[in-house]
Amino acid sequence: MNIEVVKSKLHRVTVTEADLNYIGSITIDEDLMDAANLIPFEKVQVVNINNGERLETYVIKGNRGTGQICMNGPAARKVAVGDIIIVIGYATMDFEEAKKFTPSLVFPDTYTNKLV
Repeated sequence: MNIEVVKSKLHRVTVTEADLNYIGSITIDEDLMDAANLIPFEKVQVVNINNGERLETYVIKGNRGTGQICMNGPAARKVAVGDIIIVIGYATMDFEEAKKFTPSLVFPDTYTNKLV
């Protein structure tokens, strides 16, 4: 039996930009991507702490060391610059494997999005 589990989590990062005219996705600082074990074009769930919105999109690599978190395309209507969000990546794996799996949970500084 396979189940879906949390693989990666960026907990409480601040949206630094919102670009409605971009094709779509979330741009994430490459340092944060590495820390959370996220890769370009990976599907993620975004949960907005400020307004309760939840959405799915995919990851685009942002500039390393900038703290960049940019919601692009239609998702830009679901956030405001300054909102605090959680980004969650999931993986499907065998039930027994999942029992032993440890996700990458990252808790950066909420206001700078820098790794602590």
